[in-house]
Amino acid sequence: MILALLVLVSLTWTWLWRETSRMSVMDMPDMAGMRMSHLQMMGEGFAPWTPTLAANLFIMWFVMMVAMMTPSAAPVLLLYMGVARHAAGRGHRFASALWFFAGYLAAWALFSAAATLAHWLLESLAMLTPAMQPASRPLSAAVLLAAGLWQLLPVKDACLARCRAPLLFIQQRGGFQPGAAAALRLGVTHGLYCVGCCWLLMLVLFVVGVMNLLWIAGLMILVLVEKLAPGGRWIARAAGVAALFAGAWMLWSAAGPAGAMPPA
Repeated sequence: MILALLVLVSLTWTWLWRETSRMSVMDMPDMAGMRMSHLQMMGEGFAPWTPTLAANLFIMWFVMMVAMMTPSAAPVLLLYMGVARHAAGRGHRFASALWFFAGYLAAWALFSAAATLAHWLLESLAMLTPAMQPASRPLSAAVLLAAGLWQLLPVKDACLARCRAPLLFIQQRGGFQPGAAAALRLGVTHGLYCVGCCWLLMLVLFVVGVMNLLWIAGLMILVLVEKLAPGGRWIARAAGVAALFAGAWMLWSAAGPAGAMPPA
């Protein structure tokens, strides 16, 4: 299972690197007129959104979420496999861990659909450029302030506690059940807690650039540390304070010394 997760994460990061490389190529003057069939909004010849474009943008968001969240899901998947092996040794058959993982990813697919809708709305309001860069400093400041505040709220702690203690979470949900449907439901529930823990951190990508690989990697590491490090809760709070300061500074700088809003 560990090998399978490593392969999955490697494939998703390879895909992200490839798409980022294509974006960089399209920024070159001699390629300015080209458009990518699955991410048309990156080209100079920007066209209105189509169902195909929306679907491919959803795929982009979902691949990012798989790349960022799979490493932190490894402990609960290994726990599931250990319980399944123990049950098999006693003559009880459990559903494959793939059902649990599919449920976990389904929760992030729901988030990816919501992020795609937000992406369309922000671009329609000219708050996000066709190259997926922020075009509104007040909006960027608001996202950072919201993310920082969320990191300090009790609901964040509640979601993080369930992500940090998967065995306790599973016991509270009635324990492992042998059927595929039960494993799928448990995976969805665990995934929704992880979404609740991290959804505003993921929206920070609207501030730093949706396909910014450095920030994608940084957020992945932050989520991993929050969930697995001994002082994860305090690290989450420290990240929240940093986001609040960054958002306040961005809001102040956007207003300017005379209170006038400079161009984005």
